[in-house]
Amino acid sequence: MKAFVFHGPGQSAWEEVPDPAIKEPTDAVIRVDAVTICGTDLHILKGDVPEVQPGTILGHEAVGEIVEVGSDVRTVRPGDRVLVSCISSCGRCSYCREAMYGQCRGGGGWILGHLVDGTQAEYVRVPFADLSVHALPGTVDSKDAVLLADIFPTAYEVGVLNGRVRPGDTVAVVGAGPIGLAAITTARLFAPERIVIVDLAPARLEAAKRLGADAVADAREAPEQLVADLTDGLGADVVMEAVGVPEAFELCTRMVRPGGRVANIGVHGRPATLHLEELWIKNVTITTGLVDTHSTPTLLRMAAAGRLPTAQLVTHTFPLDQMAEAYDVFARAADTGALKVVLGGEQHEVAVRGA
Repeated sequence: MKAFVFHGPGQSAWEEVPDPAIKEPTDAVIRVDAVTICGTDLHILKGDVPEVQPGTILGHEAVGEIVEVGSDVRTVRPGDRVLVSCISSCGRCSYCREAMYGQCRGGGGWILGHLVDGTQAEYVRVPFADLSVHALPGTVDSKDAVLLADIFPTAYEVGVLNGRVRPGDTVAVVGAGPIGLAAITTARLFAPERIVIVDLAPARLEAAKRLGADAVADAREAPEQLVADLTDGLGADVVMEAVGVPEAFELCTRMVRPGGRVANIGVHGRPATLHLEELWIKNVTITTGLVDTHSTPTLLRMAAAGRLPTAQLVTHTFPLDQMAEAYDVFARAADTGALKVVLGGEQHEVAVRGA
């Protein structure tokens, strides 16, 4: 089959690789119908995630059809159309028992496109299939459903739930990329008084307005002053960092009110300064997190009911074999206006092998 392979920082290629096979009785092999590219994939290509070894197939989000399952898989079977979660769960370790699947110690967690071969391929092997894929209703289109593999549960869990958004809050989101935009739509479920979005790209700020932001600010023009003006000098109740650079995190800590919450969502490759000399007296809560995807079934039901504007985030579509072009468009979002890119490929007959 063909797949998008990481060969080291700045090096990658769409190339021929061996077909996947069932390795464990809890595995499933899935024919990929739709995949997308995550900001985390860009961080990997830049060398920010050193655990990813050269030769790894990238990607951790997909929709597809099951072609084979291991002998212990009970909840899905060949022919089922499924969403592949970005997080795999053994279901047995202490973290999984607390629904903290992202911290799985039984061989799961964020492994696809990280520690094992990922989804940006014609076929993918998914470990722990019973807990790591979700059957899809026919009413949800593949290019919409694939956004529920990562960005919507990440924005909802690591941003909105960790930030404890409440009715009447002022919410500020730094970063109007796909995660930041998904944070707008899921924060609105909790009826905040206002949502303020900060970014550098005018096109993304316009997208934020369309998705429900009440105010937008250019990151170069003192956005903390705008937040202060809107809150009588207090600051935001909840500030979410959705960029993954030190400057964005430090801006968040300047925008939060005393007693407020900073929810870091971004993937960071460099240290950020924590100004405790200013924060120690402010009763500020700072959270970090890797998504657990415990909310995915709920979000799927909401998408099926038309309650999540997933389609509005998809700006570009490509055939699966145009992976390099899709990466280029996504990486140059400031120039291309890309929010989320979705790729779909042709079927490839694979001779799957049993365990």
